[in-house]
Amino acid sequence: MKAEIIAVGTELLLGQVVNTNATFLSEELADLGIEVYYHTVVGDNPKRLENLLGEADHRSDLIVLCGGLGPTDDDLTKDTVAAHIHHTLVQDEQALARLHEFFTFSNNAMTENNLRQTLMIDGGIAIQNPTGLAVGTLITKNETTYLLLPGPPNELKPMFHHNVRPLLEERFPQAEQLISRVLRFYGIGESQLVTELKDLIDNQTNPTIAPYAKPNEVTLRLTAKIADEMAGQQLLDDLEAKVMDTVGDYFYGYGDDNSLVNVTVEALKEHGKTVTAAESLTAGLFQSTLGDISGVSKVFKGGFVTYSVETKEQFLGIDPLLLKKEGTVSEACAIAMAEQARKLADADIAVSFTGVAGPNELEGQPVGTVWIGLAEKGQPTVAVCQQFNRDRRYIRQSAVMKGLDLIRRAVVKKK
Repeated sequence: MKAEIIAVGTELLLGQVVNTNATFLSEELADLGIEVYYHTVVGDNPKRLENLLGEADHRSDLIVLCGGLGPTDDDLTKDTVAAHIHHTLVQDEQALARLHEFFTFSNNAMTENNLRQTLMIDGGIAIQNPTGLAVGTLITKNETTYLLLPGPPNELKPMFHHNVRPLLEERFPQAEQLISRVLRFYGIGESQLVTELKDLIDNQTNPTIAPYAKPNEVTLRLTAKIADEMAGQQLLDDLEAKVMDTVGDYFYGYGDDNSLVNVTVEALKEHGKTVTAAESLTAGLFQSTLGDISGVSKVFKGGFVTYSVETKEQFLGIDPLLLKKEGTVSEACAIAMAEQARKLADADIAVSFTGVAGPNELEGQPVGTVWIGLAEKGQPTVAVCQQFNRDRRYIRQSAVMKGLDLIRRAVVKKK
């Protein structure tokens, strides 16, 4: 079954709202074995929407429209689709009852235009909205099925999960389903990853491999199309093993929503290790990144922001003679910062960051030069030098990612 998604709303074209519905719907439909071939955004213009529906009729079995079901004059999705398939709009009694209940409970006056939200396309199936007032419609005409959903994600998502998904599973059972697995990699660029996996990518059939570059990391989506889920998982296992044989050293975790900081914090928790940090050029960004993770207090003791020479001496107790001789952008400084931070915080691991974020060079070192130190209880302290590019913000974020990876590797190696 071929599907396409049409997002309706001028605010999407203006960039005022991000079209997150397309991502959500594509993932959900793929999970049902329904392949999405097209994504389109159209403004609140009935003529343009009608033209787009004419194209969609010839190329898709399922057309999912989101947005344009509200009470205002520019919410014309239902009117346009109904006219397109030569049907009328009728009032859904369940939606009408919910509308009256809402306004009675809120003690607000209901304006006449709110009744538009209770209209559905005659001959279709009403899709009730558990978190909003606009009713949706599922209707088939001339072998094409139209699914109309509201635009707000907080309405569309529960509506799909509760009412749409079971309906699609019942009416359009698919012989095959798409099963995906996302692998995440740090320390290797997309071009290098693709080069390393060239033979696998060039000869892919089922499952398939799709690389995606993200800031400071790369993901691979492995997708199998198969009738039996267990057999599909085995196909993914076999392909993943081949990928790992080639680039497994850069792999750190699974999933779309996972991240290097999540994986690092979980590794620290699993091994009962605590961490601290001493930051210069990152100015607390590393510690802030840790603080975004729920439950990090179990492993993060707090840390130090030592942006100047004076605070490196005063807060961390670093010998001023070392700083004068070696400079702040140096291996020696990074090692001293990490060691002192670990001792002062009484942590198992400490990471330090010192370098040049720009826009000008410092101590004769070019912009993007970063030293990252790692002090670990019972182990020699080390420091690595990285040369990051792009702008100031990207350099600081890159440093944080490298620091997280150093910690993760230090912890996981003890398994």
